[in-house]
Amino acid sequence: MSHPTETLRTFLDAAPSAALVEVREAKGSTPREEGAWMLVSPEAIFGTIGGGQLEFMAIARARELISDNLANGALDIPLGPEIGQCCGGRVALDIRLLDEAERRALVKRVGDEANAFPQVILFGGGHVGHALAAALIPLPVRVLVVETREEALEDFPSDVETRLAALPEEAVRSAPAGTAFVVLTHDHALDFLLVAEALARDDAAYVGMIGSKTKRATFRSWYLKNGGDERRFAQLTTPIGGNAVHDKRPAVIAAMAAAEILTALQS
Repeated sequence: MSHPTETLRTFLDAAPSAALVEVREAKGSTPREEGAWMLVSPEAIFGTIGGGQLEFMAIARARELISDNLANGALDIPLGPEIGQCCGGRVALDIRLLDEAERRALVKRVGDEANAFPQVILFGGGHVGHALAAALIPLPVRVLVVETREEALEDFPSDVETRLAALPEEAVRSAPAGTAFVVLTHDHALDFLLVAEALARDDAAYVGMIGSKTKRATFRSWYLKNGGDERRFAQLTTPIGGNAVHDKRPAVIAAMAAAEILTALQS
């Protein structure tokens, strides 16, 4: 998956005529919130305002504007049985054709939003590191993979930032507030060092370590003997992804952990 601005530019380059559909007002139970938007061209769509009949009606109206070369329009739609969408709320939509200035502004808006996404730092580029990076790419986060082994940084997607580091703990210390730290290196001693560094911060959104109940107990013993305390230890999530699913394949762990991390970042 490309950076959001690249994906948007690709859509716009292929759509000389396009309309922006934006949720101006959302009352009650609705599929998306105020400010949610999508783009509509004669042949394609980009984004979503929630799907269902609401979206079908918005797409049809947007394509009418494009066909008739009308600058703007609007819809006010009750989400009830009459349209086969029983959310129970009401959505007001603004629809307008994009001119060149608005296209540039939209690309900048998407870029600014993407750059403001919270950061997730993965320490370790093994099987689970690759799988977790892939699971996180579509989500509203910025992914950084830190490794001590150069070969372990191969084959990551281009939109995942990678960093070769002799002292990976420096990445913990320099990370912005609200970062999620996920520790899954090839070395348990390094795992313990990185987790201790992350727990020393009071502004981490999430601190997780791959492992087992035994590894958790071993780390706890080591951590408390080396100046840690129970309050900070309680902030550690290990094993990552929880115990609800017992399948230990990397893609399964990654799916469960991605949901866990996103929940922590948005809570």
